[in-house]
Amino acid sequence: METLSNLASFVRSAESASFSAAARQLALTPAAVSRNVAQLERNLGVRLFQRSTRGLKLTEEGERFLQAVSGGLDSIQGAIAEATANKGEPAGVLTLSMPPRFGRLHLLPLLQTYARRYPAVTLDCSFDNRQVDLIAERIDVAIGGGFELTPGVVARELARAHVVAVASPDYVRRAGTPLPRTPADLAGLDGVAMRSPQTRRVRVWEMRNRKGMEMAAELRPVLLVNDPDAICAAALMGMGVAMLALADVVEHIERGELVRLLPDWYADAGPVSLYFASHKLLPAKTRAFVDVVTESFREQGLARRFSAQ
Repeated sequence: METLSNLASFVRSAESASFSAAARQLALTPAAVSRNVAQLERNLGVRLFQRSTRGLKLTEEGERFLQAVSGGLDSIQGAIAEATANKGEPAGVLTLSMPPRFGRLHLLPLLQTYARRYPAVTLDCSFDNRQVDLIAERIDVAIGGGFELTPGVVARELARAHVVAVASPDYVRRAGTPLPRTPADLAGLDGVAMRSPQTRRVRVWEMRNRKGMEMAAELRPVLLVNDPDAICAAALMGMGVAMLALADVVEHIERGELVRLLPDWYADAGPVSLYFASHKLLPAKTRAFVDVVTESFREQGLARRFSAQ
C-alpha cells in the first residue's frame, strides 16, 4: 500500500505543476517531494509526470491516476489497483509526430502492424515537417532528424538520411547535355530547389563520394519551394534536377520515374531517429511502438535500402 506522503506529494505536485510549490504546501523540501513522487512511480510501474526544465506535465497515466485519487482517501486503494492492473499491456492513446512523406511511405504500414498487434491502443498521428517539443506538446514519439535532445528525451537511430540528385528521364532527354560527372556540373542544369522559410536562402548541399572527396552542389533554380513533397512532384513533372532524401524517392527510382544522377555522390543529412522519453518507466504503449518500428526496419533492411553508399 502506498504511503499517504507519497500520494499527497503527487496530488499537490500535479495541482501546482511544481515540486517546489507542493513542498511549501506540505512543509517538506522539494527534494523530499520529488523522492516521494519517484517512489510512487516505481511502486506503480508507470510514469506519472514528464519532467523538464520548464516544469511538470502529467502523463496520460498520471492524469487518470489523479482523477482516481482526487475523490479522497476512500478511493486510494481502488486507484492503485486501477493504475497497476494493466501496466504491462499497451493501452491508451499513443501520440506520434512524423514527416509527411516519410510517414506516408514508410511508417503507415508499420502503424497497421502495431494497431493489429495492440488493439487497445489508439494511434493519434500528426504529419508535420517541423521539430516538436515532446514534453511541452505531450507527444509520445516523434520520428525525424535533427531534434534537440532536451533533458528526459532520448533518440534511437533508424537509418541515415542520404540526399541524392534526381531528375525525370524526360528531363534528362530534353537537357541534351552529357550527364553531370561531379556536383559542380549540376549548375549547368535546371534545378528545383529548397529555400528556407526564415532566411529565404537556397539550400546548398555538400556532397561526398566513396573516395571521401567533397564538393558543393549548387543548383541553378528555375523553381524555389519550401516543401519536399512539392520538390519531388516538380522533379517527376520534368522541371529539373532535385536534391531529395533517398528514402523519399527510392520507389520512384526503382520504378524508373526518376533517375539518380551522380550515383557515386550523396549528401549526409544525419540520422532519422525515434525520439521519446527516457527509458525509465516508459509506458508499455510507447515501448511496444519503439520495438515494432526498430524490428521492422531491421527485418526489412530499410536502413540499407535508404543508404546511398
